[in-house]
Amino acid sequence: MKNVVYVTGHKNPDSDSICSAIAYAELKNKTSNIPAMPVRLGNVNRETQFILDYFKVKAPEFLETLKLKVSDLEIDTFEQVTKDMSLRQAWEILKKNQIKSIPVTDKKQQLIGMLSSANLTSSYMDNWDNCILAKSNTSLDNILSALSATVVYENKDVTVFPGKIVVGAMTPESMDNRIAEGDIAIIGDRLDAQEKLLNLKVSLMILTGSHYLPDNLMELAKKNNVTVISTPHDSFTTSRLIVQSVPVEYVMQTENLVSFNLDDLVEDVKATMSESRFRSYAVLDNEGKVVGSISRYHLISNKKKKVIQMDHNERSQSVNGLEDAEILEIVDHHRVADIQTANPIFYRCEPIGSTSTIVAKMYNEYGITPSKEIAGLLCGAIISDTLLFKSPTCTPIDEAICLKMAEIAGIDAEKFAQEMFKAGTSLQGKSVDEIFNSDFKPFNIGDVKVGVAQVNTMDIEGFMPLKEEMLNYMNSKCSSEGYDACMLLLTDIIKEGSQVLVAGTKPEIAELTFNVTLEDSTAYLPGVLSRKKQVVPPMTAAILNM
Repeated sequence: MKNVVYVTGHKNPDSDSICSAIAYAELKNKTSNIPAMPVRLGNVNRETQFILDYFKVKAPEFLETLKLKVSDLEIDTFEQVTKDMSLRQAWEILKKNQIKSIPVTDKKQQLIGMLSSANLTSSYMDNWDNCILAKSNTSLDNILSALSATVVYENKDVTVFPGKIVVGAMTPESMDNRIAEGDIAIIGDRLDAQEKLLNLKVSLMILTGSHYLPDNLMELAKKNNVTVISTPHDSFTTSRLIVQSVPVEYVMQTENLVSFNLDDLVEDVKATMSESRFRSYAVLDNEGKVVGSISRYHLISNKKKKVIQMDHNERSQSVNGLEDAEILEIVDHHRVADIQTANPIFYRCEPIGSTSTIVAKMYNEYGITPSKEIAGLLCGAIISDTLLFKSPTCTPIDEAICLKMAEIAGIDAEKFAQEMFKAGTSLQGKSVDEIFNSDFKPFNIGDVKVGVAQVNTMDIEGFMPLKEEMLNYMNSKCSSEGYDACMLLLTDIIKEGSQVLVAGTKPEIAELTFNVTLEDSTAYLPGVLSRKKQVVPPMTAAILNM
């Protein structure tokens, strides 16, 4: 398993979620031995992309789930076994790697079969006839490999030896009725028998005991086009080993093959394995190339992926498969929600405007000055979460640290904020799906399920032509995903207020929360800028008092 700690923000990530994850991963890499890797759980929004592009920082990789995948396991890897390889060569690979079966690939490393030790055993236990080399199209190279033999003379025109295997343990006179042209003959150092075999025009003559032909018989071999090789083994051993020259293709299994991909979940692999009885299974990459094999014992593991959660502590907002992972830390600035852990963890939550403020404080506590790039990300995230210090969640600590980060990054905070908000709040060209889900969070309060989306924009009026389409989308989401109500806050940072759109079967939740009367499913909320401080707490109180 990869020894890495994933540092992740919440689903539908905002700038604070992405930037705090990148910055905290960088801090962990400077202060611990286990490598930390920032990841994201959704697409990067326009505002965040502006920050990343401005400071030339790549967006974190997308993490779909924390459930174990095949790529997280220590699978068996080995040199490739091809269909033309001899059984002897394949057996050596099996023995060297202490495995019972192995995938067989073509020249492009695509899976074409599986070879097991049982296939190799059959080469001895099954009653193969003595024409096995011809039937299996065994090559000379395979025969040389199986017998540790060397070439005495090779007939280049013959690539496959068509006859049966015979041992020349008889007088030359007896050979006429037992050996035919094209046969494969095993013979010792009897010159008269060697001459007879050459005159019978066998296709291959195998000299045992490392013997060679005298000059006159060498000429006869060339004249009659007989390939001659020499092996150090005796006749018995040679006759026993020669079947190991049969190519893998002849005995491998080609039907009902079961393989897995590196991206397959281990729990799905277990289910598939429980329905089959193979010893091992090929593992393929995304191009279909064989990269190794996996057996049942690989799945016996108590290891879990390790994760640090940034800017959230609600299970519904976290990465899929969190229940199968080990949470090491949580750094957040929201309410304490429903995350549970099996072991004590480092938990840091402060009532301030941005998780990135906390991360910046931790850099200072470690005596580490963040790089210009990291300082820029932290500054941009704090500006985003505090709405340039106008949000009621903003504290003097947020403002002081933001300005310090701006100084390190070499930017003017106000000018940068104007550019960032302009880039991030434009709704032009966005679908209602993109707008609503750019920063959406679900909340379970008692038996009530509410979803709250928030979009910062400097052009609320420009959005209103999409109002009916948005309400239809929100009602559909409530119906399909079981929400009692969904709200969309269109927040104007400059005018310091939000337009709220409400859908679902319980719109009164919004009316009680904000003490307003909805007209045509909407109302203007002056001074409401913060979902965390001005929406969630009064909404929780309203629902619990309903």
